[in-house]
Amino acid sequence: MKIAVIQTNTVLDYQENLAQIQKLISEAKFKGAEAMFLPEVFYSMSDGEKPTPHLVEMGNEHYENIKNLAIKNKVALLGGSVACLHEGKIVNRALFFDEEGRDLGHYDKVHLFACDLPEKKISEANVYTPGSEYKKIDYKNLSIGAGICFDVRFSEQALHYRNLGANVLTYSAAFTVPTGKAHWHTLLKARAIESQCYVVAAAQWGYHNSKIQTFGHSLIVDPWGEILADAKEGLGVGIAQIDIDKMNFIRSQVLMGRN
Repeated sequence: MKIAVIQTNTVLDYQENLAQIQKLISEAKFKGAEAMFLPEVFYSMSDGEKPTPHLVEMGNEHYENIKNLAIKNKVALLGGSVACLHEGKIVNRALFFDEEGRDLGHYDKVHLFACDLPEKKISEANVYTPGSEYKKIDYKNLSIGAGICFDVRFSEQALHYRNLGANVLTYSAAFTVPTGKAHWHTLLKARAIESQCYVVAAAQWGYHNSKIQTFGHSLIVDPWGEILADAKEGLGVGIAQIDIDKMNFIRSQVLMGRN
């Protein structure tokens, strides 16, 4: 299956973001992709100190806008996250839709980001409530272990999904620039090599507001750790083929002590 990572520069205004995403989906579809992986908080990005006013709630206008992107373009939308209101709390929720707009399930970010760097202090706990369980989502021949951004630092989550039969790990992200430069490529390659899964990480890029700048470099990494696509800087898409036979060959060559 040919897939795409969609690299956006999301702002607060969801209508502006939807127009941007539509252009990038059209580009990726023209290049042959049938499944699109979107970044973290692709629908609306706040300044990190308070939630966006455009909260997705299952079945509301914003939820329908996202679902209709899949239906209109006849593509699957896999793993991009949104700020979602659930039972009176705000969660960072990855959504999954097939090309008919059917809801395949969702995942609420378990590991919330916090940093205390000299140039900035950020804690997602100021806005979000953490999720409580990992989720694996199935779409055609893809068995996808869902993660969001900071989750990539937790190898036990990736190995949990591998043991459940995942062949793809996805990490939608809005990685900040200092940690992105230092760790982004290394972490994603490590998750791919240790799990022997494809790793698909659609990321935000650029200045989003006065407080947040993200690193970009949306990646698709194969189970050998080879980078198949890197969107680098700017708006754009990265395209690659998910080859399950290749993954199975790699697993047969490097046995990891699993059945």
